[in-house]
Amino acid sequence: MTSKTTNKFSPEVRARAVRMVLDHEGEYSSRWSAIVSISGKIGCVAQTLNEWVKKVEVDGGQRAGVSTETAAKMKALERENRELRQANEILRKASAYFAQAELDRPFKR
Repeated sequence: MTSKTTNKFSPEVRARAVRMVLDHEGEYSSRWSAIVSISGKIGCVAQTLNEWVKKVEVDGGQRAGVSTETAAKMKALERENRELRQANEILRKASAYFAQAELDRPFKR
């Protein structure tokens, strides 16, 4: 899930924060404790860091879900589908317009 706002954290910072959680979660009582501690150090909300960790796990195949690559492909296909539907609608209207114009033309022998 991506935010509609500009991302405040670079991909490098996000990757480092996720790596810190995965590398050091054994030093905490729970993964959430590790996330809360590390998110405070990098200045983000714990839930945000938790989403980053889950996304990395999905992309790596350790967690069920739609990978970033698959989501991007789906988005591109949905956009292409929308554009094709619009083009088809334009062609349908143009065809109807020209068919009507042909019918309205006086018949000549």
